[in-house]
Amino acid sequence: MFEDQKKAQQLVIGGIADDDGDLIPLLTPGDEESINAEKIPDVLSILPLKNTVLFPGVVIPITVGRDKSISLIKDAYKGSKIIGVVSQKDASIEDPEFKDLNKVGSVAFILKMLRMPDGNTTVIIQGKRRFETTEEVQTDPYMKARINPLPDTKPPKGEKEFLALVDSLKDISNQIIQQSPNIPSEAGFALRNIESPGFLINFISSNMNADVSQKQELLELVDVKARATRLLELLTKELQMLELKNQIQSKVKGDIDKQQREYFLNQQLRTIQEELGGTPVDKELNELKERASKKKWSKEVAEVFQKEVERLGRINPAAAEYSVTLNYLDLLLDLPWNEFSKDNFDLKHAQKVLDKDHYGLEKIKARIMEYLAVLKLKGNMKSPIMCLVGPPGVGKTSLGKSIAAALGRKYVRMSLGGLRDEAEIRGHRKTYIGAMPGRIIQNIKKAKSSNPVFVLDEVDKLTSDFHGDPSSALLEVLDPEQNNAFYDNFVEIEYDLSNVLFIATANTLSTIQPALRDRMEIVQLDGYTVEEKVQIALRHLVPKQLRAHGVKKKQVQFNGAVIESIIDKYTSESGVRSLERNIASVIRFLAKSIAMNEAYESRVSIDRLGDILGPPRFIKDRWLDNTHAGVVTGLAWTPNGGDILFIETSLNPGKGKLALTGNLGDVMKESAAIALAYVKAHAGDLGLEPGVFDSNDIHLHVPEGATPKDGPSAGITMLTSLASAFTQRKVKKKMAMTGEITLRGRVLPVGGIKEKILAAKRAGISTIVLSADNRKDVDDIKEDYLKGLKFHYVEEMIEVLDFALLREKVRDARMPAVGPARPGNGIK
Repeated sequence: MFEDQKKAQQLVIGGIADDDGDLIPLLTPGDEESINAEKIPDVLSILPLKNTVLFPGVVIPITVGRDKSISLIKDAYKGSKIIGVVSQKDASIEDPEFKDLNKVGSVAFILKMLRMPDGNTTVIIQGKRRFETTEEVQTDPYMKARINPLPDTKPPKGEKEFLALVDSLKDISNQIIQQSPNIPSEAGFALRNIESPGFLINFISSNMNADVSQKQELLELVDVKARATRLLELLTKELQMLELKNQIQSKVKGDIDKQQREYFLNQQLRTIQEELGGTPVDKELNELKERASKKKWSKEVAEVFQKEVERLGRINPAAAEYSVTLNYLDLLLDLPWNEFSKDNFDLKHAQKVLDKDHYGLEKIKARIMEYLAVLKLKGNMKSPIMCLVGPPGVGKTSLGKSIAAALGRKYVRMSLGGLRDEAEIRGHRKTYIGAMPGRIIQNIKKAKSSNPVFVLDEVDKLTSDFHGDPSSALLEVLDPEQNNAFYDNFVEIEYDLSNVLFIATANTLSTIQPALRDRMEIVQLDGYTVEEKVQIALRHLVPKQLRAHGVKKKQVQFNGAVIESIIDKYTSESGVRSLERNIASVIRFLAKSIAMNEAYESRVSIDRLGDILGPPRFIKDRWLDNTHAGVVTGLAWTPNGGDILFIETSLNPGKGKLALTGNLGDVMKESAAIALAYVKAHAGDLGLEPGVFDSNDIHLHVPEGATPKDGPSAGITMLTSLASAFTQRKVKKKMAMTGEITLRGRVLPVGGIKEKILAAKRAGISTIVLSADNRKDVDDIKEDYLKGLKFHYVEEMIEVLDFALLREKVRDARMPAVGPARPGNGIK
């Protein structure tokens, strides 16, 4: 409210000294009336004020610095001591003109003029009455102007509303004095000693903390009641600001006091801890340094560690950064820098371990033995990146454990299925909250060795989104030329992964990024034959499930015939997972009788499988007869292994339209169109009338419509199905085929031959029709897989029809309708 403490103190004592050293008291109502009655000149010397406004009755000190102003004060002090005081519109103007001053000002009486030690002149003036300037009458040596007095309009004496307004001004002013630390509390006495309401309003207006423009606004208000109302508004805002300011200061002070208290307590705690033998932080640092002295890391890693340890010692343990740095140092110490497990170069032992854990898989075993042989001869080599590709359940993941056991290395496995964030591979930067290293570094830390066998499971199921592409991040990991300096964003130091034996697993190569596929050595794992599954079950699956269910070997016994029956009737897969689940079901069924001490037969028989597992789920021969024309068995490859499919064709009287159903892809639809074109072109060779194609609608369907199907390998199957439907000739029994066809009548080779052959054996197929170019794929397959199968190799599509179609027609053969041939539909 008050502009400075000195002025407030002067007001508290009741007045200010005059020339003779006496005090001039604060105005009373009588003094105010006598001042208003005084006659003032029509022309006054005008003293411009920069930063304040003079109100009637108020005493203020003014420092005079302008030459014109000093001259004016000296002349007036020698004379009547009456001057006019007007505030400037713009305080930045050093030499204001008449137009730069406000119109309304106050008549002032010079009480005293003082010469200050710094050379400035200070005058103490008291306001008398308000006036309004009309015109300028003199410019030099100082400004003079003609004025008109501006009397105040006062409310009627004793008006309650006005008196309440004055009381409110006193109350709020006292509150401001109490709230403001810069105003002495004695200033309240001055307010209580003012009797005149008009002078009280002017006194508060002059001393409140407000802009010059707001004070000038109050001075220009003629109605005293309106001036009091406006003043109350300004004081209310000032009080609110003071209260808010004091709240903020109180809160800050409380926070600072709390911090100071915690600081002193921490200092005391540290002193006590030092007396007891050191602080926990010092002990922690010493433990880190002691662990570091035993590490075999490089000079670069040691320098980084030392730098971070020194930095940790300077950080306040209560700071969030302390825990981040401590976790980082712990990671550096936990990583096995240049620590390797010793390889076992006993090749006979390695072969024994691989044969014990896995039945079959001769190719992959031979590849591993080659690697061990080179490692034994050379002593070191860059580890190859192998990718085991095959259907589910053939032992890709478990093979990694066997390799680790054969080598005597640590084993870690990382599942990549559904991984979509690059940071899972490379880690997060330490600046992020909750940052951690990537899973590669985490697993190396878990293995406690820099040369483990590292299985990257399901590498074909990596995904990508806005977080990045983890398959691209794996390029550095799986490149033998780059992974000796793998960079993790959290570790921020290159780590050598070149001694790690990475083994990736996948069900299919089609979804693996080409650049990533190029960095890996692809090893194909095919499905098992029935004989191999029987041996795997007896050697591995049955003992494993007996242990898992707490059943002794003598309590439940399986033989080869029972296992083969389970395989034939309750599974249809390349691997052995479904077989293992069925074996577990049988053991659980018998375990209930064992636990309840009931009589049971320990030797599992084929006759009891129906009671335990339910009716057979797969019946081989149901679709393999040749009683229907147009139904032919094909062979297909899927990520889960090989499978059989059936192509069905039916003819109805119509206009020659071809309908394809069964959720077929574009390539498969094109194969059907090629097959129909070939049959039309060779109608004469098949004994068909040319008009038969325009008189019948053709419907070709592949069952299991919910399953998408695509690829060119069903070409010869569709061809045979169409030819059988038109000729009504039987197809050979227990025969399946696969091969791509062309418009020129050629049969092209296809892939997935081994998986398709295994699927054919599971389905009871005895004869398989293949392209002649697929002979090399069959020759590469073990004879055990081919046992009981006959292969017929063809080069031309007509050879397929000659071999597959019997001369005998189906029972109740219904020959297609024959209409007039359209032009261009004759025999080629």
